[in-house]
Amino acid sequence: MPAPDFIVHDAIDNVGVIVVEDAKKGKTLTGWVMEGNKTIKIKALKDIPLGHKVALTDLKNDETIIKYGHDIGRMTKAAKKGDHVHVHNLKTKRW
Repeated sequence: MPAPDFIVHDAIDNVGVIVVEDAKKGKTLTGWVMEGNKTIKIKALKDIPLGHKVALTDLKNDETIIKYGHDIGRMTKAAKKGDHVHVHNLKTKRW
């Protein structure tokens, strides 16, 4: 497998973490799902910076986001599969 563009730790995750600096709009990104050791492909709908998240499915407003097998917050607006997920559309449930 070539080096991945994003990593998914757990099969229940609905976002992956970008691990490259060239996750540009229109690029087909290759992801490595650690649980099960498989690869997936997603087309980036926007430029996504290193360390930010990519939506693995269509995400609804108020939907819980799972990263590394854990609830990390909720969507504050909908995102499509391949969209950039970060503080502009994701918020912790603590506040």
